[in-house]
Amino acid sequence: MCDEVISYLRVGPGKSYLDCTVGGGGHSEAILEKSSPDGRLFGLDRDQTALTQADERLREKYQGRYFFYHSDFRHVSQVIHSERKGTFHGILADLGVSTLQLENPDRGFSFQKSGPLDMRMDPSQPLQARDLVESLSQEELSGLIERYGEERYAGRIARSIVREREKSPIMTTGQLSELIKKSVPSQYRYGRIHPATRTFQALRIAVNRELDLLSEFIREIFQYLAIGGRLAIISFHSLEDRIVKRTFLDLVQKRKKDPLFQWTKKPVSPGESEVKVNPASRSAKMRVIERRA
Repeated sequence: MCDEVISYLRVGPGKSYLDCTVGGGGHSEAILEKSSPDGRLFGLDRDQTALTQADERLREKYQGRYFFYHSDFRHVSQVIHSERKGTFHGILADLGVSTLQLENPDRGFSFQKSGPLDMRMDPSQPLQARDLVESLSQEELSGLIERYGEERYAGRIARSIVREREKSPIMTTGQLSELIKKSVPSQYRYGRIHPATRTFQALRIAVNRELDLLSEFIREIFQYLAIGGRLAIISFHSLEDRIVKRTFLDLVQKRKKDPLFQWTKKPVSPGESEVKVNPASRSAKMRVIERRA
């Protein structure tokens, strides 16, 4: 959603921007290009590999105008306090998994290609998806898959996982994907989405603690918005979007001394042309809020 991000953040020269989730660097590159010749960008990502690749992508054309930091976006205030002071004219947080992560089977995010059951956005953290699959009880697995994946067959899937791991460890995304397919009714196997989608989402959210402190992050980041500055958050599933929506509404209603204007009452979705090129973007929803004087 590069075009939408550039438009809603009103990117232009002479301004400072914060990309809380650099990923492959697509949004960062678009912001740097539109803010040429003197706009500055500060970026964070918990995945050092992603930062390295983004730096290689941007270095030749934009060197000196961007600054990257290896950090979880939820710790953004620590980075800002230690590295710089001031405010930003636009802040972006894209909460989805990057294409680089999805397309690399060694990272274990996708069921399209078999790889280790990993799913860590930060490979340096100890907890992996296979740890949850191998250690949680049937009740705990069912609750996790239902809560974070909103999966109707969570109980059946959890039961199958526990039975299978008693025979042999479940170590790969391919193993888990096939197990899930066999666990659900036949009509569910050939629906609009792959039957493993929701379970993989649930495990990824749990491994990376994606919903933890999201509301607190949104509230905290406003102190770093310049007057007239905007915050854009892109989410990819209803659980995240619900938190973003409720937090935005709460901020608008409660912060009277430092009023915030909710710019998008309904989420912005990618255009048809983008969805055709990148089908994974079809579930993206962007909400934007502006800090007013």
